[in-house]
Amino acid sequence: MATNSVEIENSEESKVHVFSSSTELLEKLHQKWNSVEKPPYPAMYSSVYGGIILDPAMMVIPIDDHMVHRGHGVFDTAIILDGYLYELDAHLDRILISASKAKISSPFPKSTLRTILIQLTAASNIKKGTLRYWLTSGPGDFLLTPSNSQAPAFYAVVIDEQFSQCKHGVKVITSTIPMKVPLFATSKNVNYLPNVLSKLEAEEQGAFASIWVDDEGYVAEGPNVNVAFVTRGNELILPYFEKILSGCTAKRLLELAPKLVENGRLKGVKTGNITVEDAKNAAEMMYVGSTLPVLPIIEWDGKPIGDGKVGELTMALSDLVWEDMVAGPETHRLKVPYV
Repeated sequence: MATNSVEIENSEESKVHVFSSSTELLEKLHQKWNSVEKPPYPAMYSSVYGGIILDPAMMVIPIDDHMVHRGHGVFDTAIILDGYLYELDAHLDRILISASKAKISSPFPKSTLRTILIQLTAASNIKKGTLRYWLTSGPGDFLLTPSNSQAPAFYAVVIDEQFSQCKHGVKVITSTIPMKVPLFATSKNVNYLPNVLSKLEAEEQGAFASIWVDDEGYVAEGPNVNVAFVTRGNELILPYFEKILSGCTAKRLLELAPKLVENGRLKGVKTGNITVEDAKNAAEMMYVGSTLPVLPIIEWDGKPIGDGKVGELTMALSDLVWEDMVAGPETHRLKVPYV
């Protein structure tokens, strides 16, 4: 009886508030952002709204969008550095491939998506950060599959994010979380629970991140990055992309790395199958991803890679990609037309 009495006494306190108007709700939404000195998301695009949003309180996605309640969506990211978009076209090509695999059509052709993203970046006035965007099967209902009358959606947001060339080494572990099957691993979809659990597993063990090994015993990838090795014979090798995400930065690294072959620092550049034993016996190891762009790995499962220090060739490869991001050709860097 005493417990029931407490519940009755507290019933008024636990009563859920009902917002009586959109004005009241907007005031509540703005309370959060009014206390933030500098909003981290200066601009968003929504095809549902049909334009660019500068008010962070209004940067929302409908709850009945199938990406929200069914995970039926794909995404990609491009880097903004010194007022340029890096590898935008490569990332756009990849999201369209991912969308095709997920049976999601785009509401716009690639040229329009590109124009939207450029204008969004310009409206944000951000010179350094990331541009993230999604294609979804769209809002409309809570069924498993989208209805025939349902229109796909496109969302994008500019994130004010500071990053720099990584020069410190990190520790990694072998993940015990099952990796995605190739159909899902090779497309950049929003179903990232295995990736999240894999990263959390590593952090709980004092490591930076993890390494996935496929069912044949070959090294695959990290939770949201590719992985690369310099062998003791001075060859750069990355795992085949057939079972993992085809990283845009990893592919660009493969294009740039032959410069180190030309000057004699590397003996070769290739993709291939890499056993865990060979990988752990490599001279150098690294993660490869958009904002890194190359992150040295100095320890795996408690054992040093090479001499346990940041490798010279790893940093030489990092310099190649970073210089390409900062001052590479216009085919890979697009100048944002800020107002």
